[in-house]
Amino acid sequence: MSKIENYYNKFNEEKRLLSRHGQVEYITSMKYIHEVLKGDKAKKILDIGAGTGRYAVALSDEGYDVTAIELVKSNLGVLKAKKSSVKAYQGNALDLSRFQDDSFDCVLLFGPMYHLFTIDEKVKALQEAKRVTKKSGVILVAYCMNDYAVITFGFKENKIKECLEDGRITSNFKTVPKEQDLYSYVTLVDIDQFNHLAGLHRHKIISPDGHSDFMRPTLNQMDDETFDLYIQYHLLNCERLDLIGAGSHTLDIVYK
Repeated sequence: MSKIENYYNKFNEEKRLLSRHGQVEYITSMKYIHEVLKGDKAKKILDIGAGTGRYAVALSDEGYDVTAIELVKSNLGVLKAKKSSVKAYQGNALDLSRFQDDSFDCVLLFGPMYHLFTIDEKVKALQEAKRVTKKSGVILVAYCMNDYAVITFGFKENKIKECLEDGRITSNFKTVPKEQDLYSYVTLVDIDQFNHLAGLHRHKIISPDGHSDFMRPTLNQMDDETFDLYIQYHLLNCERLDLIGAGSHTLDIVYK
């Protein structure tokens, strides 16, 4: 956990979500959060791994009852400094014992799965989220995707031979996180396995960023009108089964 804290103490999460590629992810994720909430302000939200509160504060400002859990003290400090009505606590996804069973209508698990390396840890996080979610509730889970890592770090950054030699990528191009790594990358098959083990059922699965992480310089050079057209294109295609899994993230929307 100290590695994660050290990383996020230096990494500007707030700036990332305000970037052009970050905006694609944010706009798309909020669209599907709102689909789940259906405008019912009586619904209670838990944001696990809330970061600096980009989602939690926005939803709170809309009038929702939002509780946030964040591991990294510096991120938690930024969140609290926004002076919103979000109830924010330090904690992690593997232990939500401060919350009773069936407490929340909508649970966001956007950051923790990036940094949990074993199947047992990932399933434990899903089970904890499931436990605190109401029977009629929905959980939105974000993952970092295997092939994005292989293409960007392996091929674009010319690390593929090095990664094959040291075992960080297998001969069938599956990433294998090492102890010193910060991120864990998965495939759609992996996600299906986690859901099966946690006893969760899928409503739908989407790509919140699509191609945006692959084309950051292009997005940054777009005029506002062209960027708006790109957002329209992305939102029309983010549920396409032939594209899901090819982006840097996947958002799995599941229920008990």
